[in-house]
Amino acid sequence: MKRTTNKGVSATRRDLFLWSGSVSLLAMMPVAARAATPIYRDPTAPIDLRVDDLLSRMTLDEKVAQLITLSRTKRDVMDADLAFDPAKASAAYPHGIGQIARPSDKGGAATANNNPAENTGRWRAPANTIAFINAAQSWARSTRLGIPILFHEECLHGYMAPTATSFPQAIGLASTFDRNLMQKVSAVIGREMRAHGSLLALSPVVDIARDPRWGRIEETFGEDPYLCGEMGIAAVLGLQGRSKILGPGKVFATLKHMTGHGQPESGENVAPAPLAERELRERFFPPFRKIVRRTGIAAVMPSYNEIDGVPSHANRWLLNDILRGEWGFDGLIVSDYAAIGELATLHHVAPDLAAAARLALIAGVDSDLPDGEAYRSLADQVRAGKVPMALVDLACQRMLALKFRAGLFEAGPVDARAAATLTANAEALALARRSAEKAITLLTNDGTLPLKPGAQKRVAVIGPNAAIARLGGYSSLPTNPVSLLEGVKTRLEGKAEVLFAQGVFITQSEDRSANEILLADPVKNRQLIAEAAEVAKTCDVILLAIGDTEQTSREGFARNHLGDRTSLDLVGEQNALFQAMKATGKPVVVVAINGRPPSWPTVAEQANALLECWYMGQQGGHAMAAALFGDVNPGGKLPVTVARHVGQLPVFYDAKPSARRGYLFDTTDPLFPFGHGLSYTRFELSPPRLSAARIGKGADVTVSVDVTNVGNREGDEVVQLYIRDQVASVTQPLKVLKGFQRVTLRPGERHTVEIALDADTFSIWNDEMREVVEPGLFDIMTGPDSRNLQTVTLEIV
Repeated sequence: MKRTTNKGVSATRRDLFLWSGSVSLLAMMPVAARAATPIYRDPTAPIDLRVDDLLSRMTLDEKVAQLITLSRTKRDVMDADLAFDPAKASAAYPHGIGQIARPSDKGGAATANNNPAENTGRWRAPANTIAFINAAQSWARSTRLGIPILFHEECLHGYMAPTATSFPQAIGLASTFDRNLMQKVSAVIGREMRAHGSLLALSPVVDIARDPRWGRIEETFGEDPYLCGEMGIAAVLGLQGRSKILGPGKVFATLKHMTGHGQPESGENVAPAPLAERELRERFFPPFRKIVRRTGIAAVMPSYNEIDGVPSHANRWLLNDILRGEWGFDGLIVSDYAAIGELATLHHVAPDLAAAARLALIAGVDSDLPDGEAYRSLADQVRAGKVPMALVDLACQRMLALKFRAGLFEAGPVDARAAATLTANAEALALARRSAEKAITLLTNDGTLPLKPGAQKRVAVIGPNAAIARLGGYSSLPTNPVSLLEGVKTRLEGKAEVLFAQGVFITQSEDRSANEILLADPVKNRQLIAEAAEVAKTCDVILLAIGDTEQTSREGFARNHLGDRTSLDLVGEQNALFQAMKATGKPVVVVAINGRPPSWPTVAEQANALLECWYMGQQGGHAMAAALFGDVNPGGKLPVTVARHVGQLPVFYDAKPSARRGYLFDTTDPLFPFGHGLSYTRFELSPPRLSAARIGKGADVTVSVDVTNVGNREGDEVVQLYIRDQVASVTQPLKVLKGFQRVTLRPGERHTVEIALDADTFSIWNDEMREVVEPGLFDIMTGPDSRNLQTVTLEIV
């Protein structure tokens, strides 16, 4: 791996030459001429000229102002009623404001070093958010140069603000294996966010997740680089479209977190990523590179962790040499929340915030989120000769370019009525339900499912996740979220009696923002289990909703706000609840509502059926009921390998040949393999066929597979394609996903799936760390999951 020295902060002569060369000749024009020709105000002028013209008119303090953000410091610009106060803004920020974080949140974001016990996420009503933004932009237009403010929001699986549509959590969306659906969901998310005035979305997450102890695994598209890249592309295209100029109803996307975040040491959030350059290039880089090269992605966010001793926010090799150099990224690099400051407070590669700011700026980080604590020192550091002006200019250029591309300089006020009409409308809610239905994954089934409405006169809906609509992390307050209990009652109205019992509580509260998490009282839970058993005995079938809460699987962003775990099995007394339900002798259908993969061996082995639902979004209750009672045929697939227990970790499907030799007294087989998912119907897949058995190194090949529904009901199958390089100059995985396609077939229907593989499909990083296609034999494997595969051999010459 190429090394860079981040301790020093002085730029090389070559760096300074390149940075200074980026400043336009407009800066050399006479002041009078520039004043008479405000090119930056001309919407027909090229964006690079508008940027250079505006930059040439800005003072140092105005430039630095564009690089900072307000989050908790929103209080500096709000009155007693928390409305935007122009007078306070002018006093606190006379040089303008570059960015404001999450205007839908009144209080500002908690961070690792600023995390009081009280809940800081006090939501604004949608109309109040819009009024705040309109007032702030009106003030910004009145400043000396009239530079508008960029507003950003979280939108991992929905615009994270009250009343906005809540879709399935990211790991659930990945389970759909449906690019088109992902793009449609993201388009609605972007449309709702844009309607409320924010234009930069902090999404999607394309970290590959390889440790289920990590509480943020739910935010990812799973363990596989190809799947993460494909779903990430779909998300970016849905959010911002194909143009680098933001169109109507679109928002700019932020690719995060680069990189290694999803396989941290000991499974702990922000811990070091012990990854070599080859591992980065083969597994962790590909989703980021693919999205940078195939979309106009506007922004990238580095990760909190370190790689080979260098934190990502200070890593010039990562951000400059790889991201900007090799991949050609020309957009904005925004910090993760408080990550620049953590170069000093957590990683100790800088003695203070000012030095941390220098490291990050030199590494290429353009904007300091969420409060600009480190970058507020930059103007004084430039004056003191510690930071080259050219570095500030370059970061400011990128921020201004984004604002011009967003159309912010020409934008009018946000229309609150239009936003209300657009948000969570019938189309959006229908898509939320459809995406939830597509995400549901049937893991086991002895024939109990699907249930027939009315066949069971009394149905027990039991468990800590039955009567609450769990939405997962990065959620807000959608209108009328539907729980499993509500969905089942609606589906069985007039057909069966539905009885509910709590069974157990998982934790003592439902406050997801709470720092300390306390498990529920075991004594009380045992009483509740006994009560639930009495209810269950009177019923014909038990629907048991168990899993996680937003407290037991979450982002651990501070030492007093943890989210990672050492155990993968069910928390608290949930296994005891399951055993009590089995003891009734009634059929037990487990409905898994969770953020972590379901490493629940007892449940998997003994349940009559196990339905993986993840966090389903606000329409989840209706979707789960539809799947349980056969209105919908589950077709989702696991985007992760599910370990039997923590002793198998790390476990993922694309292992090397020397891995998985075996354990004493245990198996290396996972509980469920990557790509697994059953159906209420049956499919037959033909062996794969090649358009050519032998191709040249730069040629393409098409793989064809016939899929036939040989069952008696309509259903979905996901054809998965894996390859293996039989002999290579460096070791290769036993199989690597390189294509997939989801198809819907009626009973008796057959469809031929064709998957095109280009030359990049077969490239590897050789023993000289060069990306090449090596001649030889390749196994082309297709099937319904990563285990049940049929093979044909391709020769590359």
